[in-house]
Amino acid sequence: MSSVMARTLAILERLANDVNGVPLATLADELDMPRSGAHRLLTELCEHGYVRQSRERGTYMLTTRLVSLGLNFLKTAGVVDICQPVLDRLAESCGELVRLAVVDVDHITWVGLSQGARSGLRYDPDMGIDARLSCTSSGFAWLSTLDEDDAIALVSRQGIASAAEYGPNAPGSVQAVLEQVALARQRGYGTGIETYARGLSAISAAIRPNGRDAVGVLAISGPTVRLGEARLHTLAPDLIAAAADIAAVSSASPLFDRAHARPDPRP
Repeated sequence: MSSVMARTLAILERLANDVNGVPLATLADELDMPRSGAHRLLTELCEHGYVRQSRERGTYMLTTRLVSLGLNFLKTAGVVDICQPVLDRLAESCGELVRLAVVDVDHITWVGLSQGARSGLRYDPDMGIDARLSCTSSGFAWLSTLDEDDAIALVSRQGIASAAEYGPNAPGSVQAVLEQVALARQRGYGTGIETYARGLSAISAAIRPNGRDAVGVLAISGPTVRLGEARLHTLAPDLIAAAADIAAVSSASPLFDRAHARPDPRP
């Protein structure tokens, strides 16, 4: 990593993956930077309140300042006020996890959720991460709203997820992904049974305001033992209706204004 900004962001992203903190030596080695440079950046991040050092173990960890920034951003963007009631209603009716992702030009990011499962197996994923386009029902649903060339470009840029790292049914090639995308286009929603993770199923519908491209994706996820193929299709009408409810009010939030746009072909 050459720039100070790139190294600083890499540190923040690495610390976000370990709530218990990371030793300086581990950070420097994993991020391939001199320990002196890593220490200098960590010191500055501590001074600005984004990182703190554990007195007991000496490890470095994020403070809640970044979390506060993210939550404040979502609140200001209207996501909580506009979308949360819809997520809660759908989660209550289906009894599973409901998640909302927004389109940010060339990727989709999870920004909201509501957990409908009150007992038994639950799926509680990380938020604020980008969805894998090649192996998630949400990726299939969003890509189904785009031209095939655009879908291929986006999947190729992010890379094909391997079955060894993700689910045993993860599509292993661009062509296999396109087959799932075509199916999602035909049905009006995407499905994934153990494509993202073993034992996990999901169904997703694109959020498409009238006359506009998709601005987000709404998904229902849960254990495959409860969400088999038949159950997923049964949930589709309620999911599509909820996605339409969010689409109807999406113009009230600037967060839903980052739909995918093809690059200008002019030089």
